[in-house]
Amino acid sequence: MLIILLGSGNGLENGVRSQFAGDAVNAIWIWPGNTSLPYAGYQPGRPISLENEIYDDLERSINGIDNLSGRKYLNWQNFVTYKGKSGNYGVLGCHPPQKVIEALTITEGRFINDIDMKEYRKVACIGFDMKMELFGDEDPIGKYINVGDIPFKVIGYYSDNGGERDVRKAWVPISTHQRVFGNPNRIDAMAMTTGEATIEEANSMGEEIRDRLSKKLHFDPADPQAVYIRNGAEMYQQFMTLFANIRFFIWIIGIGTIMAGIIGVSNIMMIVVKERTKEIGIRKAMGATAKSIVSLILQESIVITTIAGYFGLVAGVGLLEYAAGQMEGVEFFLNPEVDLRVALSATVLLIIAGSLAGLIPAIKAARIQPVVALREE
Repeated sequence: MLIILLGSGNGLENGVRSQFAGDAVNAIWIWPGNTSLPYAGYQPGRPISLENEIYDDLERSINGIDNLSGRKYLNWQNFVTYKGKSGNYGVLGCHPPQKVIEALTITEGRFINDIDMKEYRKVACIGFDMKMELFGDEDPIGKYINVGDIPFKVIGYYSDNGGERDVRKAWVPISTHQRVFGNPNRIDAMAMTTGEATIEEANSMGEEIRDRLSKKLHFDPADPQAVYIRNGAEMYQQFMTLFANIRFFIWIIGIGTIMAGIIGVSNIMMIVVKERTKEIGIRKAMGATAKSIVSLILQESIVITTIAGYFGLVAGVGLLEYAAGQMEGVEFFLNPEVDLRVALSATVLLIIAGSLAGLIPAIKAARIQPVVALREE
């Protein structure tokens, strides 16, 4: 039970960590919404829009921003072709700092740069899965892919730990995206990193951004639905605290289970001592010391718990491996394994438990008087 619980907890934690690995942990995300409160003569239900001027204003006015990028969507699935090969992929516009915010690793080539932005270049940096499906082993750098009927030159491809969806995207300059695909001044979302700022400092920055946006876009700063701001560092810390508590709870359950096992083994050994009373009496009559009797019972108790514990460990690991195979591809449950140090600690705990389980029966056995024992039938 302890191995299965710890492994399952690790699987969930690994899954959550992999989700955060797709983005910088110290990121703040901003999405526009619809107002839910009236403000300065404006009625509720008004859609809020982010535009290039808002991006420029935040870049100038908010202290502590390390990297800032806008993001513009087309449709989530877009028909992209290359030499008769095709597929549906995400095509998103961004600023150059998006590489840091998304924690992308450039495998070959480069990402979007400022010159691409200024000259409205039709260039794209594509995900690794997209590269393999469209190009295979062919070098994609310098080749052209078609998004609908519009050609984009591939300038690089990247890998991302965030999951399969994150490597099925093409990133293009947001300035080009706005011109080519419509809404020339529109930004669908923004993200930024906060450098070495603490969670409290990042939260203060988020409140400052909300106040700034409320003045520029005319909504009540207390309106929770006008603009959604998510602090990645705070969410990450909350999840890590949650999993620390889960691990603590699992150990409590595991230790409780082992304690129940101690009682069970102790009862078994009491029965064993009762059944072997005559044998113990004969041993003592022949000169066996109390120490040797105690050692005999303790050894038997330790052997029972060690063998049973070993099979329990093997069964637990086997079930975890089976679960990992059955849940392959589930992003929120990855590698449900148990650390070797934890397995060794559990083994040591079992041996100690075996000693404790046999201690009381062993002491009782050592106190048996030979004359009384020999009368037992």
